[in-house]
Amino acid sequence: MSHFSMIEARPSPEKKNRSISWRSREGRSVIYQIVAILSACALVALLVRNTLANMRLRGIQSGYDFLFQPFGFDISETMIEYAHNSSYFVAFAIGMLNTLKVAVIGIALATLLGVLIGVGRFSTNFLVKKICYAFVEFFRNVPVYLQLLIWYLVFAEALPDLENAWQAGHFYLSKNGVSFPWPVWQLGQTLALVGACLGLAFGLYYRSLARAHFDRTGQARPVAWVALAAVFGLTLLGWLVGGAPSEWDLPKVGDFQIEDGGAFSPEFMALLFGLVFYTSAFIAEVVRSGIASVSLGQHEAAASLGLTKNQAMRLVVLPQALRVIIPPLTSQYLNLTKNSSLAVAIGYPELVSIANTTLNQTGRAIEALSIVMLVYLTLSLITSALMNWFNASAAIQER
Repeated sequence: MSHFSMIEARPSPEKKNRSISWRSREGRSVIYQIVAILSACALVALLVRNTLANMRLRGIQSGYDFLFQPFGFDISETMIEYAHNSSYFVAFAIGMLNTLKVAVIGIALATLLGVLIGVGRFSTNFLVKKICYAFVEFFRNVPVYLQLLIWYLVFAEALPDLENAWQAGHFYLSKNGVSFPWPVWQLGQTLALVGACLGLAFGLYYRSLARAHFDRTGQARPVAWVALAAVFGLTLLGWLVGGAPSEWDLPKVGDFQIEDGGAFSPEFMALLFGLVFYTSAFIAEVVRSGIASVSLGQHEAAASLGLTKNQAMRLVVLPQALRVIIPPLTSQYLNLTKNSSLAVAIGYPELVSIANTTLNQTGRAIEALSIVMLVYLTLSLITSALMNWFNASAAIQER
């Protein structure tokens, strides 16, 4: 037998026995985990069986068949139309859309305000710096529930009645909320929306190209203006291709409320203001801590290259601070979405409010609450996935 065949015949010292054995620490660890998982599953199965048995003894129905039965209550604010025989499934869809509306708008406004306040904490202007500090300390330390009630009192009591509504053109502000003109939806609006999405996608693609060009040459290309031009141009093009519709649904004062047009109810405005001001205070602290984590040498290096203070903040400091900002920023987005469930206290018909009314009418408490849990879990996972993608794209690539 040759020398090489003898080497091949030897057993590899790296191979380990992967069989589960009580004598090995790894084997016992696997067994303990299996026992723990089976015990948890058995406990859950026992609780479910006892719950169903107790519900049958009390004559309480269970199941999700109620979702296809008509709901018998009015919903004060909705993004989709419903009829008197619409099912509970439609009611939950309305509540979910209302939750999405306040979450998406709230996240956008809270991010904008929080970034401005966070950057303002580093202002050389004494007054601006102290105002930003006072904003953070006030809104961060007042409970969000109390802020919602205060904003609701402002919109429901401090604003004028319908007869004395404040008017600016076709815009109205009263105890009924904010009313504004809204376009009559046609093909042109749909194509304009598609064009806006395509423009946004192009802006993100161009941003990656500009970043790669900056890494190669050190020369910055304008990104914001190009992205805005793409969004505006493609939106206008879609509107023109769709026939350039220009019909507007204008609000007008009726007998009991302002009719037609678009409107934001006092409940929605109170919820939006409360969540935005509360969350933006935390976002401002996240931004401030992220900027503070960038070493002073980076500021000095940017200044030595002839960059202005705004350019240094935008091109040098913020890209490095994003690594610290994005993870806690994700938590604030999740908190804003979940805090929208407090809207039940001020009468805004979001998901939890719809679920409460549903379980009071049908008695399907477990089913209604499980739907709410599933919706919030899905929204949280989607938000986390998007922010993780953004975190990966914003990470500084090492050479």
